[in-house]
Amino acid sequence: MLAITLCQVICSVAAVYFGARAAMSVGCDLRAAIFHRVGTFSEREVTRFGAPSLITRTTNDVQQVQMLVLMTCTLLVSAPILAIGGVIMALRQDIELSWLLAVSVPVLLIALGAIIVRMVPLFRPMQVRTDNVNRVLREQLAGIRVIRAFVREGLEERRFAVANEEVMDVSIRAGRLFALMFPVVLLVLNVSSVAVISFGAFRVDSGSMQIGTLTAFLSYLMQILMAVTMSTFMAVLIPRAAVCADRISEVLSTESSVSTPGSSLSRSPSSGRWPTSCSPGSLLPSGSSNSSMRPSRRRMMRLRPRRISPATRSRPSASPAAGWCSRTCRSGTYPTCRSSTICRWWRSRARP
Repeated sequence: MLAITLCQVICSVAAVYFGARAAMSVGCDLRAAIFHRVGTFSEREVTRFGAPSLITRTTNDVQQVQMLVLMTCTLLVSAPILAIGGVIMALRQDIELSWLLAVSVPVLLIALGAIIVRMVPLFRPMQVRTDNVNRVLREQLAGIRVIRAFVREGLEERRFAVANEEVMDVSIRAGRLFALMFPVVLLVLNVSSVAVISFGAFRVDSGSMQIGTLTAFLSYLMQILMAVTMSTFMAVLIPRAAVCADRISEVLSTESSVSTPGSSLSRSPSSGRWPTSCSPGSLLPSGSSNSSMRPSRRRMMRLRPRRISPATRSRPSASPAAGWCSRTCRSGTYPTCRSSTICRWWRSRARP
């Protein structure tokens, strides 16, 4: 028995260790996936979800899913094993008292199920109101200087108090229902124990049952009911984690409205250089046929900056008849020789 107990302790420690590693890995992967998906969002998607909601989905929602994975690996796997093993051993002890199992287990399931059904609708508003608290606090931190400059501290305190009270109201209602589960479980356990002892006493008195058998049957009944209770507590975590998982899936399934270009700049296979210039027609949108949108060569020459020497900058301005563009000479930006297109164009305008 000592060896079996030691083996059970080792298996429990290993189950908790590997379950914790699996849960932490799931949480890490979910946070990384949300982060990379949000990084591809445009302003439209960020405005649709809201920055506070994205923060809550990355932290609180992922934590709820992570907790569900941890409890599944540690409790939900062992609870069915305990329940099935307890039923088999209880039937081996005394079949005539097994009708108590058929009464106590359904009563416990119905009572806890009625509580859980009322708790589930409260989880989604709780997450939404948590987003609202994060939004109000984020706005206050971002505009703290404006709030102090216009003496709006009282208004912001009332805004946060309203958001905080909304979360508190939903949490209190869910907490009251959750606190009701423990008395219900203890009531069913104690009534079942009293029923086993009462009906077992008549069988012991008639000699059809031993006291040790009655004690063993009572122990197996407690084991079955505790396994059912553990499964029920997991049923409380599953609805909230399902709501959080839906919110996370909503972010991961959203595609960005800004599409990534199909091709990027590439080196020329002949020269091995990156492209450094473009034609005037390439500046137009694809499929555009409006000739008025195409810039003329003279306009492109006019907008093209040229590097000039300090000597050219210091040369005094002259009239267009001398071969220099008076406008560009005064600006000191373009070299104004007689052969340049700009100067010829400005000379043509300067003619009477």
